[in-house]
Amino acid sequence: MSDDRHHISASRQESIRRMLAPRHIAVFGGDAAAEAIRQCRRIGFTGPIWPVHPTRSAIEGLPCYRSAAELPAAPDAAFVAVPREATVDVVAGLAARGGGGVVCHAAGFAELGSDGADLQQSLVEAAAGMAVVGPNCIGTLNYLDGAALWPDQHGGQRVERGVAVITQSGNIGQNLTMQRRSLPLAQLITMGNSAVTGVPDIVEAMLSDPRITAIGLHLEGIDDVSGLSRIGIQALRAGIPVVVLKTGSSELAAQASLSHTSSLSGSDALCDALFQRLGMARVHNVDTFLETLKFLHVHGALADNRITSASCSGGEAALVADLADRHGLELPPLPADTETRLRRLLGDRVAVANPLDYNAYIWGDPTAQTACFTELLETGLDCHLLLVDFPRDDRCVDGPWTVTADAFLAAHHQVGGSACVVSSLPEGIPEAVGARLLEAGIAPMQGIRDCLAALAASVEIGTAQRRAGSMVPLEAPVAVTGESHQLDEHAGKRELAAAGLTVPEGVLTCAAGAPEAAAELDFPVVVKAVSTDLAHKSEVGGVRVGLTSREQVRNVVDEMTALTDTFLVERMIPGAVAELLVGVYRDPQFGLALTIGAGGVLVELVRDSVTLLLPATRDQIEESLRGLRVWPLLAGFRGAGADVPALLDAITAIVEYAHGEDRLVELDVNPLLALQNSTVAVDVLVRKTSAAQSVSCGPI
Repeated sequence: MSDDRHHISASRQESIRRMLAPRHIAVFGGDAAAEAIRQCRRIGFTGPIWPVHPTRSAIEGLPCYRSAAELPAAPDAAFVAVPREATVDVVAGLAARGGGGVVCHAAGFAELGSDGADLQQSLVEAAAGMAVVGPNCIGTLNYLDGAALWPDQHGGQRVERGVAVITQSGNIGQNLTMQRRSLPLAQLITMGNSAVTGVPDIVEAMLSDPRITAIGLHLEGIDDVSGLSRIGIQALRAGIPVVVLKTGSSELAAQASLSHTSSLSGSDALCDALFQRLGMARVHNVDTFLETLKFLHVHGALADNRITSASCSGGEAALVADLADRHGLELPPLPADTETRLRRLLGDRVAVANPLDYNAYIWGDPTAQTACFTELLETGLDCHLLLVDFPRDDRCVDGPWTVTADAFLAAHHQVGGSACVVSSLPEGIPEAVGARLLEAGIAPMQGIRDCLAALAASVEIGTAQRRAGSMVPLEAPVAVTGESHQLDEHAGKRELAAAGLTVPEGVLTCAAGAPEAAAELDFPVVVKAVSTDLAHKSEVGGVRVGLTSREQVRNVVDEMTALTDTFLVERMIPGAVAELLVGVYRDPQFGLALTIGAGGVLVELVRDSVTLLLPATRDQIEESLRGLRVWPLLAGFRGAGADVPALLDAITAIVEYAHGEDRLVELDVNPLLALQNSTVAVDVLVRKTSAAQSVSCGPI
């Protein structure tokens, strides 16, 4: 069976490759098809183009065929711009003819609701395994090979190598082609509804093209989490960086994406967890998306986060320092010998530091500037920035700005290394200058903030690439159906204790037995109301701590009888270094997710947490703990720290329990007490799809 699956996968990939880089193209429709022919010609497609129309004799000077069956050969790619009902028949005809793949331009499918969904299912069946982009998409552009299955204007041009962008929005895709940032765009695919061929399929085909240097994904939803995780790991191992612009993080945006492409946005926190796991750099606006792709095209992933910066302005130097700190980038002190040579070069009135404000004393002096920039590049740090904004060419005269760029180019030619020319404003680098820098292997970065965000993303990707060998893809989520039931706290604790989690010593009892149970445990004790209907006991007066006598226990139990007739009396656990929350939730789209954070009653107020998709290794769990703001307490900030190995044991036990429970919906351990010599779960909530366990009264 595995051989069959491999064969099917290889066949599907060959179909996609034919569609993305076609030798011949068929176009179906009228005006939109004619425009696609014109756009192919504009960017230099040299293969045959075959128009298909039921009544026209020619389109754009090319003779028309009546159907796919009449074509001279099975087309590698077809652009289908006919009404939605006719689209299904055309796709069926192309599949029967042996076509490579189809771009379906028509809208009116699943994005419209149930009626459209039925038509979309008919389209899927008609494709019979053939690659299909869309429906409800504007088209695809291949600037490497000159194929434009595209019925409108676009701003790109032919390139020999560059970045590929896959977007679920046709308008955003068209806008990206109009960028004036010297980004070499190799391919642009607008996915629309992704009825047949999904984002992972397209990415996998792109990874086999050595001309593609980086891949950008604009996603409104994630339909195939396990497929994206599989292809994300492939991209890391192939050294091809992936940048993600994910929309739908707000409730309003999520609703908009659902109506637009019929895709679910899912939990934004789980999206973050997925992207971080896969080393996909997530950005939140189009500017950063483009600048990050541009940097990765030129330099790829960085090994570390140490940079230098040079400018002739103290204000710019301070801005770089502030923004670098926010993005986790380091501006280390310059080596002593570098400082000495720079002081000799720049004079006593310049404070030599990193970032360097070299002042205006060498402005316009190509020899001195080349020497200055050479010194910085020779430090061998991970990336080197030169800040310069060029004057407007319609109102101003250039001169020393180009001299400065020339000096940086000369220094880089001599020394090499990752380098950027950075403008403070996006329009500060003219396209001609950007093209010249790009040709020399220097990234023309437009906007200081976006530049430093791009560098931080590059470091993040580099870190992920180094651990790619040990990564495993996520499994398809297990569907859990049926009504869920909450276990009472005592039952939940017994299950987790059997899995290796330490819980307080306690007794489940009725009201009459509570005082004696407390005395046997020894004071102080905690008394809790026990019921399968109580999820947050502290909010309804169902928890009392620090009780030191039988009388106190009796009074507390009497007060709680309105909530339940069953109580859990536990020995109180003193001396917590920190209180944590550890929870596992089963998401229908992402599967099991682990959340670790600051816990106790302040969990929603503090909001110090991290989410990991499961499975997660012990090392990944520890790395997540170290990223919390509460970590210094665990590590021993101004006092004794927690038993971190015991804490990791406890979290691992929770994870292993969750993996072994196919009917688990969610569990919540809050607080999990991190002590100096152990870790104890003092409150537990478990929901499963099995029936709730009844509670019996009496000492246990």
